[in-house]
Amino acid sequence: MTDFAQPLREQDVEPDPLRQFARWFGEAAKAGVRAPEAAALATASASAAPSARIVLVKRFDNQGFAFYTNYESRKARELIENPRAALVFHWDPLGRQVRVEGSVQRMSDQESATYVRSRPRGSQLSALVSPQSQVIASRELLEQRVAELAARYDDQELPLPDGWGGFVLTPGSFEFWQHREDRLHDRLLYTRLGGGGGGGGGGWRLERLAP
Repeated sequence: MTDFAQPLREQDVEPDPLRQFARWFGEAAKAGVRAPEAAALATASASAAPSARIVLVKRFDNQGFAFYTNYESRKARELIENPRAALVFHWDPLGRQVRVEGSVQRMSDQESATYVRSRPRGSQLSALVSPQSQVIASRELLEQRVAELAARYDDQELPLPDGWGGFVLTPGSFEFWQHREDRLHDRLLYTRLGGGGGGGGGGWRLERLAP
């Protein structure tokens, strides 16, 4: 048996899926996975048209999984229209995936502002000048806007970007997927008791899914 195909058994996992996620996240980081916080975020419009993209999950705790974006971007518009989403983490060196599904809400302006101020200056400049998801004439136009803004606020604190901040996904379910040989993979599903939308219930049901 290799590390890539370790068994995932009910008796070995945490009763709380967030603690189990934290354990796997730490093991992914220790294994040298580049950006273990990177996840595919799936959203859908009000008319159920799906879309997906990679985001960086900046925080996970009892409140949920936090990520940031321009509120005028496609993902933000879809999350406002249809406030449910799914995250998929893929840690290939360990043969693991984690799927997290639940409800989404916009975080407070204060929390978003605190995160903005913690970002590198270059990232703050980009957030200020980029009309995310909108058609633009050229990359050179963005670079010119960055240079102009950097010169204007030389040695000064940058303004906070309008319409940019965070969302928090409150899990209603977690699925932990572990590669095994001959396609007999292990899949353990945690479902929140009292509803699958997130935010309710006092515990979790653990079940095994067929691969």
